Amino acid sequence: MISKRIIPCLDVRNGRVVKGVNFEGIKDMADPVEMARYYNETGADELVFYDITASFEGRKLFTDVLRAVASEIFIPLTVGGGINTLNDFDMVLKCGADKVSVNSGAIKDPSLISSAAKRYGSQCVVLSMDVKRVDGKFRVFANGGRIDTGLDAIEWAKQGEALGAGEIVLNSIDTDGVRGGFDLPMLRAIGEIVSIPLIASGGAGKMEDFSELFKYERIDAGLAAGVFHTKKIDIRDLKKYLRDCGVNVRL
Repeated sequence: MISKRIIPCLDVRNGRVVKGVNFEGIKDMADPVEMARYYNETGADELVFYDITASFEGRKLFTDVLRAVASEIFIPLTVGGGINTLNDFDMVLKCGADKVSVNSGAIKDPSLISSAAKRYGSQCVVLSMDVKRVDGKFRVFANGGRIDTGLDAIEWAKQGEALGAGEIVLNSIDTDGVRGGFDLPMLRAIGEIVSIPLIASGGAGKMEDFSELFKYERIDAGLAAGVFHTKKIDIRDLKKYLRDCGVNVRL
């Protein structure tokens, strides 16, 4: 049985780790290099690094910060933010990333997914989806949750898998930063129509939220930021708790 993964996420703006609620009210949290070192030492299975304003500001990802983060860790690193071309893939992989997350760039040009999968392998391509309910339907948002693309999230997930994405990170804007639990209805809706690994993001507030999440066997990983950054949840303690709950995790 494949172990369930626990993944902290560094949302980086202007070289600092930040966190908001429902993608708004962004507050400064910490230095990304120190935080990466902390997570590497405290049992994280992987680390995600998002340059959260790169797409909105129309610029390339901050490679100096990324290199510094990559140099501190020995766990898989997924990187996203401003990824629009295969050259962007090359850049972040050369900076130390193991996987590359595409979001707004893939919405603008879906062939980016298939081109990257052919060049680097599907295992390298992560489709990150920022999703919010609009008129009772799950809609995809771009540019850090600022723009309603009009895309149906279920259809986009299906298309992303067909194009060659190796896994999907599903970010629920509705539950982001609220700490009331993961968006299980949204996760089930996507999980029923794709077969690639699905990573849940948005809503973690307590250990029980992770045990509830992993009751749905289609979920491969739980991703969180604020509860880990503030040390409200310690990853080692979380994994021991999940093991006691019968969840297969790597201790």
